Amino acid sequence: MINLFKKLFVLQLVLITMSACASTKETNMKLKLAESKKILIIVTNHEDYPNREDKTGLWLTELTHFYDEVKEAGFEVDIASPNGGKSPLDERSLGWMYIDKEAKKHLKNPEFTRLLDETLDVSKLNGDDYIAIYFAGGHGTMWDFKDNPDLKLISEQIYNNEGYVTSVCHGAAGLLNLQAPSGKPLIENKKITGFSNTEEWLAGLTYTVPFSLEDELKALNPIYKKALFPFVSYAVSDGRIVTGQNPNSGKAVAKELLRLMRIKESH
Repeated sequence: MINLFKKLFVLQLVLITMSACASTKETNMKLKLAESKKILIIVTNHEDYPNREDKTGLWLTELTHFYDEVKEAGFEVDIASPNGGKSPLDERSLGWMYIDKEAKKHLKNPEFTRLLDETLDVSKLNGDDYIAIYFAGGHGTMWDFKDNPDLKLISEQIYNNEGYVTSVCHGAAGLLNLQAPSGKPLIENKKITGFSNTEEWLAGLTYTVPFSLEDELKALNPIYKKALFPFVSYAVSDGRIVTGQNPNSGKAVAKELLRLMRIKESH
């Protein structure tokens, strides 16, 4: 286990270096779409592992990195969950290797923490109010995103109304039961990504999660993509579907989503 954490630590150092080199000075201009539509972020309610004493839940920066980008672009954001109410935070996501200054600021903001303590019940929302849905990750999503009828309903409403379906990391579990109007899987023949088997093994949770996310995604015949190195920020898009591979990809998902929206507005 010690060797495992050493591997993760080295990977994080590599990630930080590569992310710094890849960063840009691009700033988000306000989007006209933000004047009439909101973005819906979905977070988990689940916190218990079946065979571990530590708690899972929402991986904090997978929320905050995306949230900050779309708010800067002018969007109003709603945060909802399968059951409504509290979204627990994955304990490991609060560790010094994973949390950043921006996320810490959010945790000190009572208005933001209230959004996580009192998430909206997704069953009571109307898909017509949103231009995009974003499934934030954290291992908790592996228990309460897949096969949830309310998540399926609102996601398909948004997508069928020319909106966008997006996810990051384990949040891609929310894509598994989505269907296109034809009745086929929404991600069939689409370029997508999500937390890989290699990353799950490096995280030490291969035999803890209820299923392999990579395997379940691939079973729906998408064009599954992943970065050359694990835990490096990586996002792909195909039409109105945008996905990120791991906890470091939330910002990349947001930037790609906003890029697609700007293209749409320019036409």
